Amino acid sequence: MKETPFSLVYESDAMIPVEIQESSPRFQNFVVEEPNEGKKVNLDILDEVRDQARIKAEALKKRVEQKQRSKLRPLQFQVADLVMRKAHPYQLEKKLSPKWTGPFRVVEVLGNGAYRLETLEDGAIPRTLNGANLKFYFS
Repeated sequence: MKETPFSLVYESDAMIPVEIQESSPRFQNFVVEEPNEGKKVNLDILDEVRDQARIKAEALKKRVEQKQRSKLRPLQFQVADLVMRKAHPYQLEKKLSPKWTGPFRVVEVLGNGAYRLETLEDGAIPRTLNGANLKFYFS
């Protein structure tokens, strides 16, 4: 955005204490303007600077969002596929506990990324699971 947050809020550049104590050229050449004239000019420019900063920030957010969406590849599971389920926080006993549990078999595809699963030995799981919490199981 080429503007510091300090300059957007306080309408001037920030100076660090070392610049003031050591008499830096920036401090020595600082000119105190007439309060009314300088403020009027800065107020006119300030709205434009803030608008430009807001436009640049929104454009950056859109570019980042498009970049992230281009990397997404939704997984589609079919009936009888073997999948792993993301472990619940209560299943993560220790730091090195496995982050995925399973394998499970897909019993039914419900649409909108919802799936009904069953374990390989015990049977059906009573609730549906979101496809975002599943990944393919490779044996």
